[in-house]
Amino acid sequence: MADCLIVGTGAMACLFGARLAAVGTRVTMLGTWRASLDALNGQGVRLVERDGSERTYPVRATDDPADCRGARLALVLVKAWQTPRAAMQLAHCLAPEGLATTLQNGLGNREELARLLGEERVALGVTTFGATLLGPGHVRAGGDGVISLGARVSHPPSAPLESLEELLRASLFPVEIVPDADALLWHKLVINAAINPLTALLRIPNGELLERPSAGELMAEAALEAAAVAEAVGMRLSDDPIQVARWVAQHTASNHSSMLQDVMRGAPTEIDAICGAIAAYGERHAVPTPVNRLLWMLVKALKKEAE
Repeated sequence: MADCLIVGTGAMACLFGARLAAVGTRVTMLGTWRASLDALNGQGVRLVERDGSERTYPVRATDDPADCRGARLALVLVKAWQTPRAAMQLAHCLAPEGLATTLQNGLGNREELARLLGEERVALGVTTFGATLLGPGHVRAGGDGVISLGARVSHPPSAPLESLEELLRASLFPVEIVPDADALLWHKLVINAAINPLTALLRIPNGELLERPSAGELMAEAALEAAAVAEAVGMRLSDDPIQVARWVAQHTASNHSSMLQDVMRGAPTEIDAICGAIAAYGERHAVPTPVNRLLWMLVKALKKEAE
C-alpha cells in the first residue's frame, strides 16, 4: 500500500484524499482547520459523486508536521495565500529525497515552496478538476478533468515524480506529463481571471456570466489582458483566450467557482495570486491590465481587512 501526504483539508484536498484512499493509498492530510481535522479523523472523507451517491474514505489527519516526517510524496492543495505556511510545514516533514507537487491556482506557489524546500524537491502540476466543499471533510466532486505534471528531465526514472504519476493513474486520475507546465499554468490563469472574480463579485454560477452581456464583456477583457501578459513573459498560448473562457464557463455552467465559495464562506480569496499577479506582471512588462487591476481591488474590497 502506497503513502501520500496531502497538504490541505479543503475541497480539492478532500477530493484527492478520497480518490487516493479509494484504491488503498495510505493518505495523511496535514492542515490547520480544526473542524475539518476532527471530521476527517472521525469519519474520513465524505465524497458526493456527480450522480448524487456518497461514500466515505478513511484518511489520517493532523496539524503536526512531525506526524508526517519522512514523507516522499506530497500534494500541495491549499489556497495560494496559505502557501508560505505549507512550505514551512513541509520543511519539517518532507524527506530529503521527497517531492512536493503543487496543484494550486495562481502564480508564485512553486517559487514559494522552492524557497524553503529547494528547486529539486518541488514540482509544478496543473489540474482542471473541480470540487465544492459542503462542510468539514465533506466534498462534492465537480466535472471531469485532467492532471498535467511538468516533466523533470534532470531526474532519473525512479524519481518521486514517476511514483506520483503511477499513484494518480492507479486512482483513475487522467494524467499527462508535459514539457512545459508553466504554459498550462498561465492558460489556467487566463480562465481563472476571466471567471472567478466576476462570479465572486456577482454571486453567480459560472454559466450565468454568459447570460449577462456586460459580464461577458468584462470576462473577455480580463481574458485578453491575461493572455497579453502571458505572451509578454514568454508564454505563447495557442488558443483564443475569449473562446476558451467562454467554453469553460459553458461546460461548468452550474459550478460555483472556488473564489465564489471562498467569498460565501467569508474566507480569504486567491485574488492576489490571480488578478493581482497578472497586474503585477503587466506593470513589469508594460502591458496595461485595467480590468484585472479593477477586479483585484473589488474582490479585496469585499473584506474590511486586507487579505
